[in-house]
Amino acid sequence: MGKIILKEEMKTVKVNDEEKRVRLLDNEKFDSFNPDVLGLGDISLRSTQVEGLAAVFDLSGFTNFCSRIDPQLSVPEFLSGFLGWLFEEIKKEFVAASYEEGKKLWAALPFLAKFLGDGVLFLWDTENMGGTEICNVVTSLKIICRDYKNKFYQQIKKVVVEPPNILRCGIARGRVFSVGNGEDYVGPCINLASRLQKLNLLTFCVSRRGFDFEKYMHKNEIPIYVLKSVSLPGIGENELVWVLKEEFDKLSPKEKALFREP
Repeated sequence: MGKIILKEEMKTVKVNDEEKRVRLLDNEKFDSFNPDVLGLGDISLRSTQVEGLAAVFDLSGFTNFCSRIDPQLSVPEFLSGFLGWLFEEIKKEFVAASYEEGKKLWAALPFLAKFLGDGVLFLWDTENMGGTEICNVVTSLKIICRDYKNKFYQQIKKVVVEPPNILRCGIARGRVFSVGNGEDYVGPCINLASRLQKLNLLTFCVSRRGFDFEKYMHKNEIPIYVLKSVSLPGIGENELVWVLKEEFDKLSPKEKALFREP
């Protein structure tokens, strides 16, 4: 993503032997409007692939929040607090031990973070992560979603009026492919994670693909989830997903009907 500043200026030009003052964008600035402004580097470079885990966080109600009175005052304050909190929470969850020389991590931090306007995409490289580590990532992200409502929201609502009260998260695994110099990545699992965070009234949803909860999830965490089959337009008719049992049980009969037993 690149900021584009192409300001026109008043210049004198000749038209039919007459001099006129015209507002123009000079040729160099005009030609600078090209894919380079996206900040992706050389997009003709061959793509590299990474075995990834995609987590898409979404602030429920952020659009309405931005539409309230004088958003120029509240939105920057909210985003500054939220993004600082989110990154600190992820760091905290991944630290196994602290030493004077540095931090011992139980799993690598994400290799890519991308602001999405109403949320954030994080990508992890799972090439050297075991099944337990991968499931621990899920547990940590679940804790962060819970703590947003129970902790961060309780603080930020005293600072700005009616901030988003729910942080949603969709998680999926799969191959992702670099774009340009690796400043961005694309891949089906990113699209899937984005779909999962919008799944009905649920706030936390994990694709079954590559997440063997029965084998690798901590035994105290397994009963928290239920496995369901859902239709996701553009993805599949019978996608298997892990959802929080507590949230599923609160759905209405009509909403539950959208989920099927595997």
